[in-house]
Amino acid sequence: MNIHQTFSLPTWIAGLTLAGLSIALPALTSAPAPAAIAARSKAVLAVETLTPSRQDWPTTIKVNGAVAAWQEAKIGAEIGSLRIKQVLVDVGDRVKRGQDLAVLADDTVVAELHKQQASVDKSRANLAKARADAARAREIQDSGALSSQKIDEYVIAEQTARADLALAEAELENQRIRLRQTHIVASDDGVISARSAGLGDVVAAGTELFRLVRQGRVEWRAEVNAQQLAQIRPGQTVELSLADGGRVSGTVRMTAPTVDDTTRNALVYVDIPSAAAKPGMYLQGSIAVADHAALAVPQTALVLRDGRDYLFEIAAPSGAADPNAKSVIQRSVVTGRRVGDWVEIREGIAADARLVASGGAFLKDGDIVSVTPKI
Repeated sequence: MNIHQTFSLPTWIAGLTLAGLSIALPALTSAPAPAAIAARSKAVLAVETLTPSRQDWPTTIKVNGAVAAWQEAKIGAEIGSLRIKQVLVDVGDRVKRGQDLAVLADDTVVAELHKQQASVDKSRANLAKARADAARAREIQDSGALSSQKIDEYVIAEQTARADLALAEAELENQRIRLRQTHIVASDDGVISARSAGLGDVVAAGTELFRLVRQGRVEWRAEVNAQQLAQIRPGQTVELSLADGGRVSGTVRMTAPTVDDTTRNALVYVDIPSAAAKPGMYLQGSIAVADHAALAVPQTALVLRDGRDYLFEIAAPSGAADPNAKSVIQRSVVTGRRVGDWVEIREGIAADARLVASGGAFLKDGDIVSVTPKI
């Protein structure tokens, strides 16, 4: 075998290999291009869009305070040394003005009343006799049968008897008042908040027996500093957070005319529904002091990731075959106030931005979405 015959076979094989590579390389570089384009234009989610809404929202002051009775009346005994023979109400009972709350034993008072009635009858009889004597004396005063001194005595006796009768009648009325005072009555409509009256207790005059929340009204007394006090006016709306998670609305009735010289705080008196909270509760609330414009979006549009809030803004992709297919841009935003299901956006988006209304938790920056036309 000569030298040309020895090396002709490998050279022929190398030529075939190079030729095959030259044919295969164009296929390797051009085949993935259509798939990549399709992948980039395929929507991962169908979404609806919205634009931020401009709304007038109240600026609020968050403060704490205690619930208290609007006014609490103390009800006690007006006469003393009498035993309680009946207790008719208990704590929590709703009562009407003039209703009996307790009754004192009235035996001695009734006896004194009868005694004084007899004294009135006696005084009335004495007056009748004195009046008759004086009348006869006047009839014969010109006849000289009686001296002027004697006649004056009869006239003075009549006046004295009239005064004695008036005194006896006044004392009789006093005994009637004492008899009425054996009935301890409600001074106003309201709810019994405390009771110290016990059956059989002998009470002294002025002893407190009951406490009454007048008209059942309660109020929230918010503690505010001087700066906050300057922003609060009667009639402003207040929202209270209750212990059970509920909320109740109230209205500012008045602000305290002075600031406490120890705490440097003042009280704001807020009327609230009587059934909303009990006196003694300590609650947090917010007072709406002014209205300010807010750029707001629904809560559903927000996505919370890594402790930050995001919105997804719609932007048209390049080379998309579907006109409804859009790409999204993840925007980091700064939120503010919240009212119901709406959230204020303070920074991060333009007022006319088109945003994904919901489902942002399934998206990431640059994803393609299919925008659903609004019906």
